[in-house]
Amino acid sequence: MFMSFASFLKDEMRYQGLTTKELSDRSGVNKRTIDHYLMTNPQEPSVSNAYKIAKALNVSVEYLLTGKENAVLSKDAELVKSYNSLSLNQKELIQTLLLTMKNQNNLSVCN
Repeated sequence: MFMSFASFLKDEMRYQGLTTKELSDRSGVNKRTIDHYLMTNPQEPSVSNAYKIAKALNVSVEYLLTGKENAVLSKDAELVKSYNSLSLNQKELIQTLLLTMKNQNNLSVCN
């Protein structure tokens, strides 16, 4: 079966539990435009809109167009998705941990 931008976009929105309205708010792309991309015989998005939508979903444009993700980008996107699902308190703990690790790394470089 041929998968299109619309198919990959629908799958990603479903995976993230997003509505068209929420994606529109995140991406700045008009809701009706996104609805049009999701139709049975959709038009392909402009490069600008594909970029905005991909950025809002924390995936690459390549993924939305082909379903294939660069391995590094895929791992980064999964980390971002996991981080976004944390509570505010958990995010603060992660930020503290990262700053501590960064400071320790800077100290070891100086020694």
